[in-house]
Amino acid sequence: MADTFDLVVIGSGPGGYVGAIRAAQLGLKTAVVEKDPTFGGTCLNVGCIPSKALLDSSEHFAAAHHELAAHGVLTKNIELDLATMLKRKDKVVLDNTNGIAFLFKKNKITTFQGRGRLKSTNEVEVTRADGSKEIVQTRNVMLATGSVANELPFMRFDGRTVISSTEALTLSAVPKKMVVIGAGAIGLELGSVWMRLGADVTVIEFAGKIAGPMDAGLSDRLLRILQKQGMKFILGAKTTGAEVKKSIAVVQFETVKDGAKNSIEADVVLVAVGRKPYSEGLGLEELGIAKDPRGFVLVNEHYQVMTATNRPPSYPSIFAIGDLIPGPMLAHKAEEGVAAAEIMAGHNGHVNYETVPGVIYTWPEFAAVGLTEEQLKEKNINYKVGTFPFSANGRARAAMQTDGMVKVLADSKSDRILGVHIVGPRASDLIHEAVAIMEFKGSAEDMARSFHAHPTFSEALREAALGVDSRTRQM
Repeated sequence: MADTFDLVVIGSGPGGYVGAIRAAQLGLKTAVVEKDPTFGGTCLNVGCIPSKALLDSSEHFAAAHHELAAHGVLTKNIELDLATMLKRKDKVVLDNTNGIAFLFKKNKITTFQGRGRLKSTNEVEVTRADGSKEIVQTRNVMLATGSVANELPFMRFDGRTVISSTEALTLSAVPKKMVVIGAGAIGLELGSVWMRLGADVTVIEFAGKIAGPMDAGLSDRLLRILQKQGMKFILGAKTTGAEVKKSIAVVQFETVKDGAKNSIEADVVLVAVGRKPYSEGLGLEELGIAKDPRGFVLVNEHYQVMTATNRPPSYPSIFAIGDLIPGPMLAHKAEEGVAAAEIMAGHNGHVNYETVPGVIYTWPEFAAVGLTEEQLKEKNINYKVGTFPFSANGRARAAMQTDGMVKVLADSKSDRILGVHIVGPRASDLIHEAVAIMEFKGSAEDMARSFHAHPTFSEALREAALGVDSRTRQM
């Protein structure tokens, strides 16, 4: 059994690589199978990291046009060098993927390049690019294959005019007109990138609001901010198709309310209607592993996969995590890989899903943790609300970043924080104070009585927490 691994991880994304590293730290002989040339999965290669690199670059470009003069920084003849911007993005990706390769070597993790597939409960078949195969013996398997972009059956990707988020990261020129299908995180973020760089961007969304399940009130606030920036929205509209002629797409849609038909032209159509689990070709069906109608692999409380015909029992040696299983499809949620590794090593791995934050990296950013007002009302939970606008925050005024606000929701009786929602500058960083307090079941009073350095954006959280008890100090 010398060649048998304790764990083989299929997939090296944010869940797979942290799970593999944790397993190795706990003394398990670990291997990773990755189908792509570089490690890191969708997030590092064509998702979170490159999109944030372009968001930061495009923010600088927009600031040079619209904000720097007010700071006394005068610029002339501002030009876009898109090739250099994309090259910088690629360098950021390369540095991150090389970092994972280094960590694998540091932790003595064996790597296999190829597509991994369950051959049995203790065997993984690796198919290399040249078609050759190898069987890897293992005591445990962790499925961490992530997700892929949803494709609309009536609007297939062609990689040029009708594109997914992957192609939206590599456009060689700024489109004159871009239509984005879907007003979730991906659509709003990539739409923001190309809008800042000069594209006329229109977002078509089936729902009557943007930002998916995020707080309705703050979603509406973000909508108004993005509209002020120049982004256009068609809400409550169902996209029905797109006809491409000479590199121009005519997107057809109809209003949900009355079925009225309309169309809009675009040089590029970005389809951003969510993602689906990458569960095909893993050998799940052959082993009778259960999936729900959307393709998510079903697991028990220990992340062990369930059998399709008789649930329970589960397969105790096969684990699944991340976008492959039900729950928020977020890179950091895939830290389940750490919990799964700890469980198989005999420890008490745990994930608190009540404190998984969500972020939309527009500018200003939209970050949230816990329940929304809509969810609290649905659950008949009595709550109190405290809010505070960034327009009354000293640091925000100094930085000329006053759009947005903080909302803190707390239980009416216990004062325990139930949810925090932020539209504002660096909301993605500010939200983690709320995550930490909620992890320890803290109260709005706990947040309000904690020191917050002055002047900082974070003071807006303290003021919103004070507002829960009607104590906000607002100028």
